[in-house]
Amino acid sequence: MEVFSFSNGAAKGRDENASNEQAKAPKSIGGWKWASFLLVNQGLATLAFFGACVNLVLFLTRVLGHDNATAANSVSKWTGTVYLCSLIGAFLSDSYWGRYLTCTVFQLIFMLGMTLLSVTSSVYLIKPEGCGNEDMMCMAPSSAGLALFYLSIYLIALGYGGYQPTIATFGADQFDEKNPREIKSKEAFFSYFYFALNAGCLLSNTILVYYEDSGHWTLGFFVSTGSAVIALVLFWIGTHGYRHVKPCGNPLPRIAQVFVAATRKMNVHPTKEGDLYELEGSESAIKGSRKICHSCEFAFLDKAATITEDDLCHPRNPWRLCTVTQVEEAKCVLKMLPVWLCTIMYSVVFTQTASLFVEQGDVMRSKFGKFHVPAASMSAFDICSVLICTGLYRRIMVPLAGRLSSNPQGLTELQRMGVGLIIGMLAMVAAGTTEIQRLKYVEPGQKSSSLSIFWQTPQYVLVGVSEVFMYVGQLEFFNGQAPDGIKSFGSSLCMASISLGNFVSSLLVIMVTAITTRGNEPGWIPQDLNKGHIDRFYFLLAVLTTFDFAIYLLFAKWYKCINLEADNKSALKIGPEEQVVDRV
Repeated sequence: MEVFSFSNGAAKGRDENASNEQAKAPKSIGGWKWASFLLVNQGLATLAFFGACVNLVLFLTRVLGHDNATAANSVSKWTGTVYLCSLIGAFLSDSYWGRYLTCTVFQLIFMLGMTLLSVTSSVYLIKPEGCGNEDMMCMAPSSAGLALFYLSIYLIALGYGGYQPTIATFGADQFDEKNPREIKSKEAFFSYFYFALNAGCLLSNTILVYYEDSGHWTLGFFVSTGSAVIALVLFWIGTHGYRHVKPCGNPLPRIAQVFVAATRKMNVHPTKEGDLYELEGSESAIKGSRKICHSCEFAFLDKAATITEDDLCHPRNPWRLCTVTQVEEAKCVLKMLPVWLCTIMYSVVFTQTASLFVEQGDVMRSKFGKFHVPAASMSAFDICSVLICTGLYRRIMVPLAGRLSSNPQGLTELQRMGVGLIIGMLAMVAAGTTEIQRLKYVEPGQKSSSLSIFWQTPQYVLVGVSEVFMYVGQLEFFNGQAPDGIKSFGSSLCMASISLGNFVSSLLVIMVTAITTRGNEPGWIPQDLNKGHIDRFYFLLAVLTTFDFAIYLLFAKWYKCINLEADNKSALKIGPEEQVVDRV
């Protein structure tokens, strides 16, 4: 088929970049002043969330009477649901509601779930009062109590999951990408965002965990509910100062149009880059989004922007002819997916801190003098290592790595994620080694090992250090690489990785339990961990993470960054290697 071109659609004839909502905002709008409200909101909401979920595995075993494997699987599935809901929040935020309304609605749902959990536990589940500690099991719950409990925790999953990626993107919106100083502030924001998240975790994983572990579950849940209420009120207080970015419409039809148009032109040879179809002037075909420069990857999709005789003879049909920006948006999604898939295995490692790490610590000597150390509170070492490492990274490692690599960012996002995978693998080796030692100190007839729970410290610290590299790197990478029309989707990929990691972890536990349980053999993860071998499960995860890292290296080397139009003479290249203005 003969191919034609519109001379007025040439890429080199594009005018200055579309006016951005952020650029139109007054100087008094956005910036650190109002982003700080969102950071405190994040810390309080996280305090509420983890006050309810960090001890969930013990709540299921002590209050609801589940066995260890079932409880670990239930927590993994629930946590997976939390982060899977992030895709719902991201979709509504990018497409229809915008960041502010999405954050408000999902925080209201979260607050409702927290309130219902507090009331349900008090009225139906904590019977007799004070039960659910290390010594006293609770009575079997009623069917009504169980139904309300699961309704409440899945409302929490929907509310917190939908809110989480949106608040991260909304915070990044407070900084104008046209201002070089604010670009640096935006990069720093993600580190402070994760710092605030972990500061909230620290309070819930120490003070609240202690009271819940001693049987004061209702008190812990009501305090968490109060924190959720304060977080929402604080979010509303900053309303007049936030910088808002309008939603860009549903991205699903836009991406589908690219694949349909490319398929329809399967026999057409893509034309040269300068002759691909693009709107003239500053306006992008995607409302509220900047234009994206052409890239060479997935060249078959360029057929969707190749102009044919049919396109010249008829009004433009987006299902037959797409703009370069629309094609590049679809390419960006395809390019990010392989990197994202490689992060799922890390999330399998991370989810052990809320399940098997807690169960492992629950059968270790937890006395520190006369003080009882709750197993779930050991995650405080994870959180403290995150808080310390975040500060060290920005103050010491970034300048040092910048001098060594000539990159002002220090390590690139992709490099940081790779380091996170390696340290996560080492955390599993440390956990397996600790379990081998724990089993050596199990006395016949004793429920717990005489080995101190503080032997778990290295595995928690290593997970914490790996989080700084992996999750902060993910937030920066996926948010920076996502086009304007799907920014929240980019942030939600980090949450979705955690979600699938939890589901994969649950599947691995089921498979390992089924394969290793034979006759009188209790398997690797039995009800009585003293008769099992969760060390072997940890080492299995270490091996799988090593294979995943090898695959990740290939995709990270292959990845090419996104190019956004800055004006009619330059293109803003934002990628893992650099964030500078390149002349074209």
